[in-house]
Amino acid sequence: MNDISLLPRRGRAFLVGIFMMIACGTVPGAQTAHRPIAAPDLRVGDKWVYHGVDGYRQKIAWDETHEITAIGPDGITVAVTTNGPRANVARTEVWVAPGVVRSGAIYESETDRFDPPLIRYQYPLKSGETWSQRVRDLNKPSGPYGPISFKATVRGYERVTTRAGTFDAIKIRYVMQLDDETVSSFPTQCDYIVWYARSVGAAVREQRRSYSMLKGRGPGRVPGQNATYDLTSFTRGP
Repeated sequence: MNDISLLPRRGRAFLVGIFMMIACGTVPGAQTAHRPIAAPDLRVGDKWVYHGVDGYRQKIAWDETHEITAIGPDGITVAVTTNGPRANVARTEVWVAPGVVRSGAIYESETDRFDPPLIRYQYPLKSGETWSQRVRDLNKPSGPYGPISFKATVRGYERVTTRAGTFDAIKIRYVMQLDDETVSSFPTQCDYIVWYARSVGAAVREQRRSYSMLKGRGPGRVPGQNATYDLTSFTRGP
């Protein structure tokens, strides 16, 4: 039996207060974690470090650091460094605004110049939202094949544990087709999942899968990426 009238007066008042707080969203944590995520307040010195693993039977691992080095009228400059047994790469990304990339990487570590700028995150992030784009890489000459195309779908929240801790993260799926079609192969197809946490203003985990297909006779699919990225640390700038 769940009849509030059978509780003592003090107990009834306490429960009524709790119900009202939940209805108004004033219980600590009741609604905060799942309200739409606004663009983060970025600072010079903000730094995210990830541990990446890729491959099937023989896997390779590396650490990747993303650090904001400048914020100004021309955008947000991010230094990306990768260190590992088989990967030592330094590159730079430029964001027009948080989540909007003028130049950066969409696949592996190749730096592209996007036209229009690539919307990596469309704020505010909230469950059920979608966005899509077709963008050109200005580093490549225009040719007979199509540009980069993708669709992002925000799927809701999940609890994610990484080396940096446990996060309430919103899950985003990206389905992409790259601009690498040739006379002998179709464009690479990508299926990425990103878990984004409000508390660090960035992804805390990524899962990347991709494949390509040859034209004419050949295997149905040629495996590509089979990678995961986990956040290992986040340092707030001064």
